[in-house]
Amino acid sequence: MLLKGDQLASHLERELRPLYVLYGDDPLLVIEAADAIRAKSRQQGYSEREVLTVLPQFDWGTLLAAGGNMSLFGDKKMIDLRVPTGKVGKEGSAALQQWCQNLSMDNLLLITLPELDWREEKAVWFTALVNAGVAIKLMAPPLAELPGWIVGRLRRQQQSADLESLKFIAERVEGNLLAAHQEIQKLGLLYPAGQLSMAQIRDAVLNVARYDIDGLREALLSGDLARLTRTLDGLMQEGEAPPLVLWAMSEEIRALTIIRAGMDAGKPVDMLLKDAKVWGPRANPVKKALQRLSTAGLEAALQHAGKIDRLAKGIGHGNIWEEFLRLGLRLTAVK
Repeated sequence: MLLKGDQLASHLERELRPLYVLYGDDPLLVIEAADAIRAKSRQQGYSEREVLTVLPQFDWGTLLAAGGNMSLFGDKKMIDLRVPTGKVGKEGSAALQQWCQNLSMDNLLLITLPELDWREEKAVWFTALVNAGVAIKLMAPPLAELPGWIVGRLRRQQQSADLESLKFIAERVEGNLLAAHQEIQKLGLLYPAGQLSMAQIRDAVLNVARYDIDGLREALLSGDLARLTRTLDGLMQEGEAPPLVLWAMSEEIRALTIIRAGMDAGKPVDMLLKDAKVWGPRANPVKKALQRLSTAGLEAALQHAGKIDRLAKGIGHGNIWEEFLRLGLRLTAVK
């Protein structure tokens, strides 16, 4: 069974199944959904919990053993299986399919995965999980829909705001749901229930947008010049060290250059991504960036990064933050 994220609460009011799969690109939504399932399981008598994390060399026999080891007191058990990479391999595929054939309400299996692409969603093991249990895809709303998401969160704490104020919050948090969640909680602590004014929201939210290195890398890959400009300005205002900014930009450029050159040589993109250690949620943004950028443009960007490196070492003349922006312009241009 496939459910949308907003259907989980009503589903849990009706029933609890022995198998749940949570996957998506936003950690806040995945965490909240997992918390809701764990809370329901405790109400239903699942007093024992075992956490398994699938890392390299993970023994999938551990999962099957966890399901077979009954509690000394006969308590029901929740098994919290976390797969950070989304990759289960042949052994994992076989173990998960075997689990699906022997479901029992004595053991509730909760699986959390990152965002999966369409090929992974059609894999035999994932299809088996969907058919046997409940799968919930948890994706962050696009920026245009974020004000509506904020409305729902404010309503939970009996607060509301006009559309202009909602858009202001959405823009300030750069579409980051965790940041938005924190700001909404702050509004609940600062102000009583009821309608919030723009002045109240500005006072609470102003100057707290998350300007960080990860945001800079995301802006580069997406080709979002407006976000990149805001992020660079924020990093400069916060006094971030230029070598760290250069490292973040250069790492993305190097990876893109290597993969793009391989694509030009006719090599499969998925193999190139793996060789460049690009996987998980980062893979799709990199693929989209590769569609926009050429080998010549990326090589020019590498040379520009070298110029900035010399500036950082005191060689040459120029404003290093202006050069960061010029470098960003190269990477947001279409080939």
